[in-house]
Parts: sequence; structure tokens; C-alpha cells
Amino acid sequence: MSNPAAPRPVTVVTGGSRGIGRAIAERLAADGHDLVITYRVGAAEAEAVAASLRERGAAVLVVQADLEVAEDAARIIPAALQHFGRITGLVNNAGITGMIGDFLDVDPEESRAVFAINDLAPIILSKQAIAHMSTAEGGAGGAIVNISSGAATSGAPNTYIPYAMSKAALDALTIGLAKEFGPAGVRVNTVSPGTTHTEIHAAAGRPNAPAERAGGIPMRRAGEPHEVAGAVSYLLSDDASYTSGAIVRVTGGG
Repeated sequence: MSNPAAPRPVTVVTGGSRGIGRAIAERLAADGHDLVITYRVGAAEAEAVAASLRERGAAVLVVQADLEVAEDAARIIPAALQHFGRITGLVNNAGITGMIGDFLDVDPEESRAVFAINDLAPIILSKQAIAHMSTAEGGAGGAIVNISSGAATSGAPNTYIPYAMSKAALDALTIGLAKEFGPAGVRVNTVSPGTTHTEIHAAAGRPNAPAERAGGIPMRRAGEPHEVAGAVSYLLSDDASYTSGAIVRVTGGG
């Protein structure tokens, strides 16, 4: 049972205005978190999501940031701390796949953007969040959840190998940070979704990808964003107090 006198957790969710990020923010609001959500484009959509989160009882800060730009990534945690005075959690959710296709068709400049958003931004955000949360630095501890992908272990041949590479690197970030900062009260875990019904497939040029891939998934369907959000909720909760360095696959058995 939660302690009603305890301060509400404050969690930053990057890319929290749509898809899996929105589902995570909605679940955390229902769990009693106050939230910072970021978006790149679509201010009206982000504000509408924030309004729905406030209806669930959450205090919400909305931050516009293009995570491909390191300076934008570096603004988010300071904005959260200025607004709330503290953060207890970070969900590195924002990411891009690049266009779906064969490896020989890969655009190196597009891959640079994939790694900037999927890896460099989480490094920047995690460094700032840990500096605040670490008990070795006077903080109260906290938790980070990185949103990776089942592609990190499949390699995603003929689909988006650079994206798979970027998510494998994110998994390595989880393991390294969990080991380095476990003694300082910071837990770090990964949630790795499989194919999930979101807009990311349309952005990659294959809007029907969830249906196309369903037959190859043991559960014979793509996932839903709320199914990923449930795993994130657990990893940020006290129920996961002894869970760190884990990679939780939400892949329908794949």
C-alpha cells in the first residue's frame, strides 16, 4: 500500500506525447507520478496529452526538444528540476528506426540521426539524472528505464540493422549503468518491445508492418502500447526494488 504522506514520484518520459511514450505517461499518471513529457513536433497533441494526464491527477511539465540535437537533450533534466525541484525516475523512450529496407540502401546520415536520438540523448539524460539521484552525490536514489527493442538481439536483417545496433548499444548502457550506480541507489533497467502498434512504422515507410509481422510472432499478433507501459510501471515501482540491469522482453514470445 502506498503512503499518502510520501512525496509523489516525478518521472521524465521522453517522447511522451504519442505511441508507447504516451501509454507510459498515462500508466504512470494512474500510478501516482507527476510527469515531465517531451515532444519534438506536435505542440497541440502534446498539450492535449498533458491535459489528459492532469485529469488523472498528475502535475505535468511539457518540454519541446529535438533529441537529435545534444543541446536540446541537455535542457530537459534541468527544466524538470527547476519546475519540480526533484526527479525520481527517467524513461528514455524517444527513438527513431530509420527507413525500413535492406542494409545496402542505408543512408549513413539517417543512421547518424538514429544513433544521436537512440543513444547519445539517453547518455546525456542519464548522466544528468544520475548526478541528481545518486546517493553518492547527495541524492535520494531513483530509477531509469530504457526503452530498447527486440531488434537488439535479432539484428533486424532486411529491415533496419542500424536501428538494431543502436538498441543493442542502449542495452549495454543499461547494464553498465546498473553496475556502476547500483551502490549509489540508482536502478537501471531495459524494456524491449517487439513489434507494437504505433506510428513509428508509418514513419519508417511501412505502416502495415504490425500486421505483416504478426504471423512470425509466437502470439500471432503485434503488441499494444499499454502492454509495454505495464512493464515500465513495474520497473519504476517499489516492487522492483531489487531489480537492476534487467532486460525485460515484451515481444509476444519472439
